[in-house]
Amino acid sequence: MALVLKDRVQVTSTTTGTGTFTLGSAVAGYQDFAVIGNANTTYYLITLTTDWEVGIGTYTSSGTTLARNRVLGSSNSGALVDWPAGSKTVKCINPSAAVQPGIPTSDGSQIGTDLSGWYAFQSVLNSGEVGDVTFGNNSTNGVVSTFSLVYTTAGAYYGGVLAPNGDIHFVPERANRGQKISASGVVSTYALVNTGIFGQAYRGGVLASNGDIHFIPYESNVGQKINASGVVSTYSLVKSTGPSQNFFGGVLAANGDIHFVPYGTNVGQKVSAAGVVSTYSLVYTTTDAYIGGVLAPNGDIHFIPYNAAYFGKGQKVSASGVVSTYSIVPQDGYYGGVLAPNGDIHFVPYFSRRGQKVSIAGVVSTYSLVYTGNAIYAGGALAPNGDIHFIPFDAVRGQKVSASGVVSTYSLVYTTSNAYGGGTLTQNGEIVFIPASAARCQKISTNPGAPFGIGTCLSSYLNKF
Repeated sequence: MALVLKDRVQVTSTTTGTGTFTLGSAVAGYQDFAVIGNANTTYYLITLTTDWEVGIGTYTSSGTTLARNRVLGSSNSGALVDWPAGSKTVKCINPSAAVQPGIPTSDGSQIGTDLSGWYAFQSVLNSGEVGDVTFGNNSTNGVVSTFSLVYTTAGAYYGGVLAPNGDIHFVPERANRGQKISASGVVSTYALVNTGIFGQAYRGGVLASNGDIHFIPYESNVGQKINASGVVSTYSLVKSTGPSQNFFGGVLAANGDIHFVPYGTNVGQKVSAAGVVSTYSLVYTTTDAYIGGVLAPNGDIHFIPYNAAYFGKGQKVSASGVVSTYSIVPQDGYYGGVLAPNGDIHFVPYFSRRGQKVSIAGVVSTYSLVYTGNAIYAGGALAPNGDIHFIPFDAVRGQKVSASGVVSTYSLVYTTSNAYGGGTLTQNGEIVFIPASAARCQKISTNPGAPFGIGTCLSSYLNKF
């Protein structure tokens, strides 16, 4: 069960409709799909006159069929084509989605370097395999456990970032020390240049394309980052009116810009891949408007509505920099978002009594939750099996949404008020909850006993993904 590409694979088929294709004989001079291998996935192209469909499919040798798992593009506005009668051509191809650079799925970690990574992750989820490790069909809630921290204080950290070497860096809010967890589980601290001991300095962080981790300025009047070698430095901002609560979380755009998410500010602000800081106009602003953002597969950055949710105002920035708004179902606030394997963006419920999501086609919808309350979850993380875990803030129960949309809860080991602010997926498949006021760190092993595999690692945390 792996993604396989082979040269000169082309057959015919007379299958009709939107279902699985029964494959015919190979065209003269070409191979048939048997070379893909039973139960493996591949990229396909189906054509008939002016109709076409590109997608990811699974080949089955028994019956010589190709299941059309996911459409990447088509003449039917990106949806499955309802094929009429006639002899169709079915090819194995390497589509543009698999080779074009520039659209990270999260924050520049291993899976998130371009759009092909996002499709590859979906393919892996379909296949249930990373290397020799099967995880895609794992339905367990996992094992929840806690571990000690070196430094704790009320409101110490808010959000975390997975570095390329496997370290998880906590984003300092009121902390006067940086803190990280190594890939082997060792917790340590390091010196910061700017600290939030007199205010709420940073909330949320982003891994830049060059390996720098940027802390997002909340009340700080300077930007701060730590490079891949561990050197901490600061830089000037254009919009810096600390102690105002300006930005809350950030997103890495397709072109390498890091966009700060507008919370209490009336302008957007970003840092380019070259380190140039600039601002831009927003369409909609209000007090405490948005918390966190998510990069959609088409390159749009969606800001996640907090107070803006009450007024039904979603807002996004396109890959070309155009800012626009869209209507959402008016609710109480959300706190960060997560990109699901199917392209839906889930808003994480904070005060809201309903879940809400935006599909890859831009359709907004709501769904029921099992557990609701006030200030319950802050940020979310995508597990290797496709589940989205909400990170407990004041919640006494864990809650997740499966890849098929089923909402369920599970027990936690440690709960307290303002416990965790965001979560990060580690290289071994564990989700680490980032301590806000919690005295102990907490994690959930989403696939007990099975490492996730460094080659498919992604980082999801407060306001990212």
